[in-house]
Amino acid sequence: MTKLSTLNRLLPVWIGAAMVLGLILGRLVPGLGSAISAVQIDGISLPIAIGLLVMMYPVLAKVRYDRLGTVTHDRRMLLAALFLVWVVGPALMFTLAWVFLPDLPEYRTGIIIVGLAPCIAMVIIWNDLAFGDREAAAVLVAINSVIQVLIFAGLGWFYLSVLPGWLGMNQTSLNISVWQIAKSVLIFLGIPLVAGYATRRYGEKARGREWYESTFLPRVGPWALYGLLFTIVILFALQGDQITSRPLDVVRIALPLLAYFAVMWTGGYLVGFALKLGYPRTTTLAFTSAGNNFELAIAVAIATFGATSGQALAGVVGPLIEVPVLVGLVYVSLALYRRFPEQRTRTAHSGVPTETNTDPLP
Repeated sequence: MTKLSTLNRLLPVWIGAAMVLGLILGRLVPGLGSAISAVQIDGISLPIAIGLLVMMYPVLAKVRYDRLGTVTHDRRMLLAALFLVWVVGPALMFTLAWVFLPDLPEYRTGIIIVGLAPCIAMVIIWNDLAFGDREAAAVLVAINSVIQVLIFAGLGWFYLSVLPGWLGMNQTSLNISVWQIAKSVLIFLGIPLVAGYATRRYGEKARGREWYESTFLPRVGPWALYGLLFTIVILFALQGDQITSRPLDVVRIALPLLAYFAVMWTGGYLVGFALKLGYPRTTTLAFTSAGNNFELAIAVAIATFGATSGQALAGVVGPLIEVPVLVGLVYVSLALYRRFPEQRTRTAHSGVPTETNTDPLP
């Protein structure tokens, strides 16, 4: 922990302050949520999009794209990640939603929607803060994004209509187009990915890798956390009134989410440890498995059920729980680093702090 910068060591404080600030603003400033929601282009909130793009660009600019081949050849990690994310994750969230919310169908539906897609934005931040493998994270996020576009609507139909029917439960329909999903992926992942790749390629070509990584990246790195904090303030300001006026509902929604994050992160870590993937890729596997695409979940819930629906509230509570929990798991992951002593020298290039690599990014 002593090797982390002051900004990173106090990350829970900054995130907690951002959440509180957003809730206070949403509660005390009349019409703020409506004003923020009104600033949108083709259904995409402009303030949230700006925050996410600023957050993701520095991390994707750090990826060494010439090393992606080493990730795609690691079939054990890829297969484990796909199984955890697309088979275990949705099934687990479906089960937890029915166990914890059997009498609240709106919240239950919202929770199930949250579990249908992996995170394509903040997971990159958590992975980077925990010194996971940046290249592996970039590859997994890209693969999951493509799969997300192809099967999200089908998963929604299966878990909300087909499976409940088989089990004799209440059924719900989900009206979402492939273009809505693709648009979310293209904006929140495509733009910063292209920008990060172009920056590294042309920056290294013009000034060399040493200048790029020792001078340029330290300058843009902190902007990832600035973008994260800005996004959190906006998200919580949008739903501050609902969250603070319905605390018991928030608690009910939080229970299955807490169980989900704990089970998925622990499962990912245990699988990576069992497969001897090493600390960086085990960490990447754990955070990729646990994170959810709450931006898409909120957009789908609002488009299908309305902005004031219980489904939308469940989607908003997602980051309320995910952000502090995964920040805490970043610190748990750093503490578990000592369980991988054989990786200390061999994986220094992946961002794990060692005696010769003590400047964590971002």
